[in-house]
Amino acid sequence: MKADVVTVGAGAAGMTAAYYAAESGLKVTVIERNDRPGKKLGITGKGRCNLTNDTDSLDILISNVTRNGRFLYGAFSRYMPSDVKEFFESRGVPLKTERGRRVFPVSDKAGDIVNCLKNSLNGRADVINGRVGELIIEEGKVKGVKTTDGRIIEADKVIIATGGLSYPKTGSDGDGYALAKQAGHTVTPLSPSLVPLEVHEGFCSDLMGLSLKNVKVSLIDKTNGKALYSELGEMLFTHFGVSGPLILSASAHIPKEESGRYIISIDLKPALSSEQLDARILRDFSENLNRNFINSLNLLLPKALVPVIVKLSGIPMGLKVNQITKEQRQGLVSLLKDFRLTVTGFRPIDEAVITRGGVNVKEVNPSTMESKLVGGLYFAGEVLDVDAYTGGYNLQIAFSTGHLAGVSCAEKKETSYEKSR
Repeated sequence: MKADVVTVGAGAAGMTAAYYAAESGLKVTVIERNDRPGKKLGITGKGRCNLTNDTDSLDILISNVTRNGRFLYGAFSRYMPSDVKEFFESRGVPLKTERGRRVFPVSDKAGDIVNCLKNSLNGRADVINGRVGELIIEEGKVKGVKTTDGRIIEADKVIIATGGLSYPKTGSDGDGYALAKQAGHTVTPLSPSLVPLEVHEGFCSDLMGLSLKNVKVSLIDKTNGKALYSELGEMLFTHFGVSGPLILSASAHIPKEESGRYIISIDLKPALSSEQLDARILRDFSENLNRNFINSLNLLLPKALVPVIVKLSGIPMGLKVNQITKEQRQGLVSLLKDFRLTVTGFRPIDEAVITRGGVNVKEVNPSTMESKLVGGLYFAGEVLDVDAYTGGYNLQIAFSTGHLAGVSCAEKKETSYEKSR
């Protein structure tokens, strides 16, 4: 079996790469190990698919990439969020932009994005079910791939777009890293990113399911007191600790697991200064002078959080509010502005949104996504050592690097027909 280009993996990056290579007249074969393409893409964003971030600024895109952002300058420059939006909307998938410039399909169905990509390959590329076990490399150039069931597909260009290690049930279990290593590439250490965090404080299990909106979360390194991350948004308490958009983004700033080194500080009332919050508490107290302290915070805090805050404040729950001292009240204000949790570790990598680490970008040409070590070998998407915050940036990376790999194959094209002449 022969092709001009073999794309290994039919996720966002792989299908995008295949489309743009095929659009230029190349014969493209896509090899997907799952029974259907886009399996992981279909569950992103809780099934809604936050496919990009609606910005026209390269600086904003790159600043939201937590590792090796400058490497993506060329890929982003040639395929911006506006290009992603145009691709889907011109094919009948209307999009909408929500808070934080997050772009979703109007239907809130990730399946619409998957189907659009799949349909774009109809008649353009052959999509076959299989698992690539080996690259065929001769004299420093790729010559095709061999599947684990013994099939050989000859091609002078191969795009590895297999994803990372997150969501292994969708097929992302590290095949691409093994192929990269076979080609002589370095794979940087792999760990979860955009992942829920486990914390020491046992009361989190009592708060399980509680979502906090419009709070400010800061990640603090205890060794020097510096805030590594600080942002307004939403978070969620779980049986093991914390999750939600703010927590996932904070996790990207933790270099490695070191139990107890990092603190999550939550400002429960970021819109109020300490003085304003104190005045608010005084007002609430004045309207409930004969109430017990435990019953005085229901207008200020979610019901489930009240007993936790009361216990941590050190103020007796049965104390009448008119007996609470100024010092006790100021301690309560400090607690509400700096509610702390001690990070003990990441959740397992199969719960992570993306993988941190991957193919060393120093060994990949940022202008083409082609390997600097093996001619005709390209990389796209999460298999590379690039990752970003939540908000559509990681899928934008997939689309941009997939596009660049695909068009780069076409720009250096020498079709099977031409070679046989």
